[in-house]
Amino acid sequence: MIRVMVVDDQQMFRMGLRAILQAQDDVEVVAEAGDGAEAVSLGIRLQPDVVLMDVRMPELDGIEATRRLLSAATDAPVRVLMLTTFDIDDYVFDALRAGASGFLLKDASADELVGAVRTVAAGDALLAPRVTRHLVEAFVAAPPPSTPREHVLDVLTDRERDVFMLVARGRSNTEIAGDLYIAEQTVKTHVGRILAKLQLRDRVHAVVLAYESGLVGPA
Repeated sequence: MIRVMVVDDQQMFRMGLRAILQAQDDVEVVAEAGDGAEAVSLGIRLQPDVVLMDVRMPELDGIEATRRLLSAATDAPVRVLMLTTFDIDDYVFDALRAGASGFLLKDASADELVGAVRTVAAGDALLAPRVTRHLVEAFVAAPPPSTPREHVLDVLTDRERDVFMLVARGRSNTEIAGDLYIAEQTVKTHVGRILAKLQLRDRVHAVVLAYESGLVGPA
């Protein structure tokens, strides 16, 4: 079962999310919170698998709540999926830097919501298509670092560096396997080791690191 906590300051919206999720055989809603402070307290105590976190809330916003919750997380990883009616660039960057594993707009369909929860629970990252477009556009518009910081990859083996650069360019495991003529399971193993060595939560954060370090450019 995927244990989910729903965090939003609108009770009716929380009830709607609960109804959708509780209808799934593999999902259990273990808690609800109406603000960020309550979310941090409940999240630390209950350690859900996935937290659906609103961005704008009273007391403590969703981004700061995410930062505090994940910094206090135990060995059991908590995955945060940000929910918002906005797709503003600043929210995307701040949410990712806070450690969020996904960013989904509130107008997503029920199927998209359930699929997002399952994706994030499995350890993958998820960005809504519109959010992804804004993220890429922001990287394209930003000037690259004057000197690429390749030293961030010093902890990786040569093969892991190859895999990292392909991940950073948005290649799937299947595509990477074809590019490097290795088994897909081998790619998965490399990706897991890369994330662990670089202390990254998921593939999205690997992409962000690559762009912000100047290792990958828009071309």
